[in-house]
Amino acid sequence: MPYINVKITEEGVTNEQKQTIIKGCTQLMVEVLNKDPSTTFVVIDEVSTDNWGIGFEQVTELRKQQKR
Repeated sequence: MPYINVKITEEGVTNEQKQTIIKGCTQLMVEVLNKDPSTTFVVIDEVSTDNWGIGFEQVTELRKQQKR
């Protein structure tokens, strides 16, 4: 019973994109590990960019710098 936890930043990911992630992760488990899709769980956690850091910076600040 695979459990896959995908963490992404909260930046406007659509329900369609989330469904594609769920299908893709499930398909990977089927193809690589021969797992049953009916017992494969995929959870997507959306994390605020204030709560996600890269290096010394919050992603929120990094995004602001990229827009300049």
